[in-house]
Amino acid sequence: MTTKTIKTGIIGYGFSATTFHLPFITCSPDFELTAISSSQRDLVLKNHPKCSYYETPDALIGNSDIDLVIITAPNDTHYPLAKLALEHNKHVVIEKPFTTNVSDGEHLIALAAEKARVLSVYHNRRWDGDFLTVQKLINEGKFGQVKYFESHFDRFRPAVRQRWREQSPNGGGILFDLGPHLIDQALQLFGLPEAITAQCLIQRKGSTNVDFFNIVLHYPDKQAVLHSDLYSAGANRRFTVKGEMGSYEVYGLDPQEDRLKAGVIPKTPSWASVLSDEYGTFFSGTSQTHIKTETGGYQHYFTGLAKAIRQEDTAPISASDGLWTIKLIKLAMQSSQQGRTLAVTA
Repeated sequence: MTTKTIKTGIIGYGFSATTFHLPFITCSPDFELTAISSSQRDLVLKNHPKCSYYETPDALIGNSDIDLVIITAPNDTHYPLAKLALEHNKHVVIEKPFTTNVSDGEHLIALAAEKARVLSVYHNRRWDGDFLTVQKLINEGKFGQVKYFESHFDRFRPAVRQRWREQSPNGGGILFDLGPHLIDQALQLFGLPEAITAQCLIQRKGSTNVDFFNIVLHYPDKQAVLHSDLYSAGANRRFTVKGEMGSYEVYGLDPQEDRLKAGVIPKTPSWASVLSDEYGTFFSGTSQTHIKTETGGYQHYFTGLAKAIRQEDTAPISASDGLWTIKLIKLAMQSSQQGRTLAVTA
């Protein structure tokens, strides 16, 4: 085991890098930010004058002495960049989605095993407080047998934006953007379903990618519904869980993203805590009880990542888990196109 600082390079300097990765890398004693690749040269040098700047990802991977590459570039570049990094014996973190097709993900997993490098996908919302609360309530048997689960990540964005997340023909749209979060969380709670039924639609004028999805995961004893649309102007109904002993509802979204965007430094244990007026409610018969929301923290991902790299331990989120989200996204698209329920085979 080594305790040396993990030299880290980031590919991309957009919203994902600056909001979900850099605050944790720069706060942690485990990592040293040493290299950034981006088209925004002046901004990178202004904000990180001690970092080496590289105009292209290939140059960063090939010419820097980093241990870890974090890829936050457009989705359709994830596979070639991760492949190149692994070939240069770098550990790799890929912002979700893992890849845009299954075969590319399978090849990366095999290559990482061959090179004995950590390969992980950043499904950070496993550390959302509302999800951790639902997970805890289920594990404690609060619902008895869960019969119905519903997870929403809705927004109000009726106008199409000119950006790669919406426009890219390979990996664009909310099914690849928000779908991995909802699918990964459902798999953590319930495992693989037996079958899937989905509607994946284009609703907005001028849109070229899926901007509405409703996915039903069929289990022997329950249904899990995963939903996202861009015409929800009201409060987001985040989770609904119904069981033999009661039900639970929580609205809104975990506060970490908004706090990171506002510049909150994620150093204190309470930085991600949820205010009491945002707690969810448990219903049992005629009684209602507010349930304190667990405190999340995306920093836990990076703590686990450092341990995995230093001790050759299991990654905090495996590439295999990331691959399953892609498999289910592809099945959801196929189900929608064919208008039928499809079996899920392990």
